[in-house]
Amino acid sequence: MAITSKEINAAFGAEVAAVPGGEHLSRCFSCGACSGICPVSQAIPQFDPRKLIHMIRMGLKEKLLSSELLWFCSRCESCIFVCPQDVRFADIMVALRQIAFRDGFITEQDLRDKGKTAWVERDRCVACLTCVRVCPWRIPKIDEEGVAAIDPRQCRACGICTAECPAKAIRLNQSEDERLIAASGR
Repeated sequence: MAITSKEINAAFGAEVAAVPGGEHLSRCFSCGACSGICPVSQAIPQFDPRKLIHMIRMGLKEKLLSSELLWFCSRCESCIFVCPQDVRFADIMVALRQIAFRDGFITEQDLRDKGKTAWVERDRCVACLTCVRVCPWRIPKIDEEGVAAIDPRQCRACGICTAECPAKAIRLNQSEDERLIAASGR
């Protein structure tokens, strides 16, 4: 499939680099170390960190930000340890997700539907603080109404809080990548 000039946004790379997490984009020289170590790319061959960086550089903003691929990164940070240039691909993915939110390519409900964020059923939450204690990334917080809240832009959809919530107030749908992995027989 050919790419037309209408699909290219020449300022996209600079836009990503301007968002916290994207500042090291220009360091990448496409060695492929990130792609080789990425556990997601092993399970979902369409996900390739090197190709995603190439899409940024090509200016394929709409194609990338509207793609399911953007949400497959688990942010495990395996790529960070093998990158000879300290590109921090997992941080670039966070920057891309922020741009996707800001520019309306994704909504909180979309993330819930895709299984990419947990959410609290507020009427069931008893504010026991279990989710706050068990989350390794400290994402759940108790809000001003005394109920747990989860920021969908930060949630890693790991399922720890969902499994540990004694009131079963936290929900997480099955993710698309889990469905893809199950369908591939792995």
